[in-house]
Amino acid sequence: MDTIQQLQTFIRDGGFAWPGGYPCYALTSDGAALSVDAVKDNYRIIRESMREKSNDGWRVVAICINYEDPDLYCDHTGERIKSAYCED
Repeated sequence: MDTIQQLQTFIRDGGFAWPGGYPCYALTSDGAALSVDAVKDNYRIIRESMREKSNDGWRVVAICINYEDPDLYCDHTGERIKSAYCED
């Protein structure tokens, strides 16, 4: 992930890819998955970690689509992150 603008787009789009509407999550430098709600609630910390390129567990390195993992949960909130193809 290159810019803070990409992070802001993720938040603005409500955690969904556009086009397509696929559910997304933020991936941190230590491999944690963060829901859009966790990113919104911790935006300042994440922004600073990205700016400083720190490895404190908050630096978002990618926005990923959850295509098929029905057991993906946010590592901060414990909230389930929906999948594109495994929903009831």
